[in-house]
Amino acid sequence: MSPQAPLDRSAIPASFGGNEWLIEELYEQYRKDRSLVDPAWWDFFEDYRPELERAVEPANGESVAEPRPSPPTPARPAANGSTTRPAPAGPPTPVARPADAVPALPRPLAEVPDQRPIVVAQPATAAYATPSPALDSRDAGGADDVAPLRGPAARVVANMEASLEVPTATSVRAIPAKLLADNRIVINNHLARGRGGKVSFTHLIGFAVVEALADLPAMNAAFVQIDGKPGVVRPAHVNLGLAIDLARPDGTRQLLVPAIKGAESMDFVAFWLAYEDVVRRARTSKLTPEDFQGTTLTLTNPGTIGTVHSVPRLMAGQGTIIGVGAMEYPAEFQGAADETLARLGVSKALTLTSTYDHRIIQGAQSGEFLRIIHRKLLGEDGFYDRVFTALRVPYEPVRWTQDRQVDPEVELGKPARIAELIHSYRSRGHLMADTDPLAYRQRRHPDLDVQNHGFTLWDLERQFPVGGFGGKANARLRDVLDLLRDSYCRTIGVEYMHLHERAQRRWMQARLESGYAKPSPEKQLQI
Repeated sequence: MSPQAPLDRSAIPASFGGNEWLIEELYEQYRKDRSLVDPAWWDFFEDYRPELERAVEPANGESVAEPRPSPPTPARPAANGSTTRPAPAGPPTPVARPADAVPALPRPLAEVPDQRPIVVAQPATAAYATPSPALDSRDAGGADDVAPLRGPAARVVANMEASLEVPTATSVRAIPAKLLADNRIVINNHLARGRGGKVSFTHLIGFAVVEALADLPAMNAAFVQIDGKPGVVRPAHVNLGLAIDLARPDGTRQLLVPAIKGAESMDFVAFWLAYEDVVRRARTSKLTPEDFQGTTLTLTNPGTIGTVHSVPRLMAGQGTIIGVGAMEYPAEFQGAADETLARLGVSKALTLTSTYDHRIIQGAQSGEFLRIIHRKLLGEDGFYDRVFTALRVPYEPVRWTQDRQVDPEVELGKPARIAELIHSYRSRGHLMADTDPLAYRQRRHPDLDVQNHGFTLWDLERQFPVGGFGGKANARLRDVLDLLRDSYCRTIGVEYMHLHERAQRRWMQARLESGYAKPSPEKQLQI
């Protein structure tokens, strides 16, 4: 506010509302010394009167202002040394008004004792309260550092400028990640007991993308100019490019996009090994020019750095790039406790984006492509059965089902169902043990299926009373199943529940259900 634009004094209540306290505080400072107040307020406070000094409305409706007390006139010394004062002015004209029309004036602020607490600044103790060092060690006022881009950096510029000529559009789809995560846990638990290694979420998603191209091959295409006329190329193979972000020693980052060649002919194990081989050679700088040629579709995973949703650039010569976002709980549930999330049946979700060349691919095709990937990640077409078969996991994968409505009677009966499930594994767990090293088959038994005991995959994270099983009073259903499978369904089958002596059965249970610990290399050599 400036002195040239004075405040509208008639609109104080409407303009300032609950901030009128600020006006009163500034006014008190103005009365003491107007230099304490911004000059923009001087015109406003020149004829401003607080609430108790405002006009009083008489009965005839005319506004009569209260007289302000005049400041005391300083005494002037007389010629004889005595002090003389000016004659007082005549009494003001009396105004008729009710006795209680004007309340008693409060004590001036100067007479009110100051009871505010004294605040002493304390030194900062948190590490983040320390001022951060300068980002640049160059002297202040120095010249800007300007350097040309050469080598790979210049090539990135050329690629990005070329990508601007590709007219793209993007489809987005959110996918629940509950089943994907549960089956990955089963796979990695099995691998830890045998061949080793780990399967990542991107391995499974990338394989689903390759399989989806078999159902919708139009997404594996590229735009091309043929004698100056638009055309389309439909490659004979699926060469899946992998966007790999690598950190350099100087702190900068480099993006490489090598390709898995002929991915459409691979089962999951071959795809998994080829994926790991490409990533390993990228990190050890052993990629060849052939690894970067012929890419037909690219998979990028910005979710590894927490990005939920991205729209990557599409390079010329490709028709589609798939972006995989971070796997997180919905934002509105990220502050909830694990028990609350399990009770409500809230799943983590990931966002897939399909950025495509709109000259050769239509939005409906891109949306259908993401729908096919969605169905595969929910296991609707036997996707996880093929993955388990390729890895020779001897169990059926976890199946997608909707959570069941919470029924108090059903919830009260679940501890008894847990006891039934434990008894079933102790009695018939050996029927699911992988005891044939020559032939592979997925083993199942209806008594060992959690769905036949009234549970679903949404119950895996929920706590239930287990009656001391595994040395715990309460445990998650997932932990119960892991211990039961480790005890009875691996490569050794144990049948002992036919024993009549309870002490003998308890002796077997105490040793079989103690959990699995992989022996050290020294112990393995000794065995």
